[in-house]
Amino acid sequence: MENQAVKTSAAFNVASWIALMGGVVAYLIGLWNAQMQLNEKGYYFAVLVLGLFAAISLQKTVRDRIENVPTTALYYGACLAAFVISVALLLVGLWNAELLLSEKGFYGLAFFLCLYGAIAVQKNVRDSGTRLLGQPRENPELPDENL
Repeated sequence: MENQAVKTSAAFNVASWIALMGGVVAYLIGLWNAQMQLNEKGYYFAVLVLGLFAAISLQKTVRDRIENVPTTALYYGACLAAFVISVALLLVGLWNAELLLSEKGFYGLAFFLCLYGAIAVQKNVRDSGTRLLGQPRENPELPDENL
């Protein structure tokens, strides 16, 4: 499949950053104010960090495969596993937490907003980086580490 330079709108770029930053800030403020032990706060923070990293890595790997950039099945599987594990850890943690249902919903929605924002921001960064590099890549066999 040939790479195509796609320009995303400024509105989508801004909305993506707002989703990412808004979700992260809301989630962290919720943790800061939560009436839970520090180890529980650490658990939910670690789940957020794992989820964000896994979502970004998975999106990049999927995009690499679409653009015929060499990607190992092992790395793709690791990204997918980390993503699924992060979502499962959040769901299991919230299911067993002694929180109000509204609090559980807040953490779930903020978490998934963060994941969406991270994926959208990574896509926009990748698209703008590809445009800056020009099309097609000089050597499409080698991935560009900056994307």
